[in-house]
Order: sequence, then structure tokens, then C-alpha cells
Amino acid sequence: MEFFVEKRREVMKHIEKYMLEKMHDFLKPIDQIWQPSDLLPDSTRDTFFSEIKDLQESAKGLSYDLVAVLIGDTITEEALPTYESWLTMVEGVDKSEHNGWMTWTRHWTAEENRHGDLLNKYLYLSGRVNMRAMEVSTQYLIADGFDIGTGTDPYRNFIYTSFQELATNVSHRRVASLAKKDGDTLLSKMCGVIAADEARHAKAYMHFINKIFDVDANEAMIAFEDMMRKKIVMPAHFLREVGLKIGQTFGHFTDAAQRLGVYTAVDYVDILKDLIDEWQIESRTELNEAGEKARDYITALPNRLLRIAERMKNPSIEYKFSWIHG
Repeated sequence: MEFFVEKRREVMKHIEKYMLEKMHDFLKPIDQIWQPSDLLPDSTRDTFFSEIKDLQESAKGLSYDLVAVLIGDTITEEALPTYESWLTMVEGVDKSEHNGWMTWTRHWTAEENRHGDLLNKYLYLSGRVNMRAMEVSTQYLIADGFDIGTGTDPYRNFIYTSFQELATNVSHRRVASLAKKDGDTLLSKMCGVIAADEARHAKAYMHFINKIFDVDANEAMIAFEDMMRKKIVMPAHFLREVGLKIGQTFGHFTDAAQRLGVYTAVDYVDILKDLIDEWQIESRTELNEAGEKARDYITALPNRLLRIAERMKNPSIEYKFSWIHG
């Protein structure tokens, strides 16, 4: 076990130099990137109240399911303290470092933090949301924490973040598209810029895993197989509302996303295919017997999951969320 951990630390040190060189390709300079105030009504302008009225008028056209998905996405984004503390526990991340993986973790967190700030303010101004009920859910999600099956292993963690950032990109892009269709161009723009951030972050984590495959292909393959056997669970899988048990709201949230086509079982398969292509899984030959079995499992998985996804019925039972007025 000690050898396993030490090898992970060596690999993390090896790719750390690459990460630091490329970090500004994956994360934008703080003084140049968009901030929530760039997209929200400006309280210093005489037009502030009329802008809020316009925002609320546009928000009225959003479907119930879309508001529910948007709230769930916002709560997920706002549980950022959980994600930062989780990344600081990964093997190879030295919390005392000022110029290593902790640099990445802090800068990534700082970019992600803007997403929840922006969406929370939009929802507050929209007049559609019971903010206290939503805030309770956010506090629960942070307090409850999460278990995504990665442990402290950097390989499993970066495989997870690669998948998860691609999934959030899909979700925010689809919400942007549906918001535009419902007549809310401001929300559409907001979700569009958030989706662009998620795409950059996904690219970073996918590159990190590619570098790991270059130096430790066998263990990387086994880690990928393990994560796919466990299934990639969303960060909000413990989502709940006041009076409900841990995780009870999450299924209703995912049902709404499935009904709208915001994030579906087929999207899960498509992301898996993208990762198989990106990491050149099918052509990896520098493997032992366990690695080859892992590779064969992964490459056969998309077709198996697609058959299951095609048999799934679209959830029709709608749920009344405590978060939404009316």
C-alpha cells in the first residue's frame, strides 16, 4: 500500500511541472475573466429597478422543470467548500505548497466560485424562488459532504473531475439553450459563459490524465475501470430539502433534467465515449493482464450502457419542489 501511495506521489510530482506551465491555458487571468457583476443589473445605475423588472418578466417564461434544474445546478455550484477540501486531501497535493498542486486547487476553486455567485443572485432577483428553502438545501449539501468513490487517489479523482466537468458543461449549455427558447436571453448568456469555464476545466483534467497514462498506463487504466464500475455519481447526489432525508431530492432533480433533456443517460454514455477517445484507450498496449482486462471492460461499456439508456422511459411524474414559488 505504501508503494502504491508513493508511486502516485511521484507521478503527481512528475506532471506538476507540466500543470504549472499550462495552467494559464486552462485558467484565465483573474483581472481579465468575467465576473458576476458584468452580467447582472448594476445597482449604481438609475435603470437598476427597471432592469430587475425586465429580468423578472423574462424569468416568468421559464418552465417549472427548468427552474428546478437551474436551482439544483446552483446548489451544486455553491457547495464549493466541499470540493476544495476534497481536492486538498488527494495524494500528491501538499497543502503547505505555494507553487504546486495547491496553486491549481486554489485557482480552479476561485474560477468555480463565480458560478454559484452569479446564479444565486439571478435566482434571488428572479422572484420565482423560495430562497430560504434553497439556502437550507445548500447548507445541507455542504454539511452532508459527499462520497464519490475516489478516496485520496489522484488518478481516480482526476478521472472523476474530467467526467464531471464535461457533464456540467453539457448541463449548463442545455440550460442556456432552453432559457433562450423560453425568452430569457440574460440567463442564456449566464449559463453560456459558465459552460465555457467548465469546458476549459474539463480540458485541463483530461490533459492531466493523459500525462498520467504516459507514465503509469496500467494503474491509470485500472483506476478508470474502477470508476466506471462504481458509476460516476454527481456531486449533488446527497441533495435534500428541509424535512427530507439525505439524498431524497436528488432523484427528483435528475428526473427534471432527464425530462428536459438537460442531462440524460445518453449524455453519460457520450461523455464516456469522449474520454475513451481522448485517452486513446483502445490503442493502449503497454498493459499487464489486469490492465488489459480493464481496457476491454471500458471499451465494451458504452454499447452496453447505451442499450440500457434506450430502454429507459422518460420520467413523467412531476415533483413539487419546496424551492419554487407557485
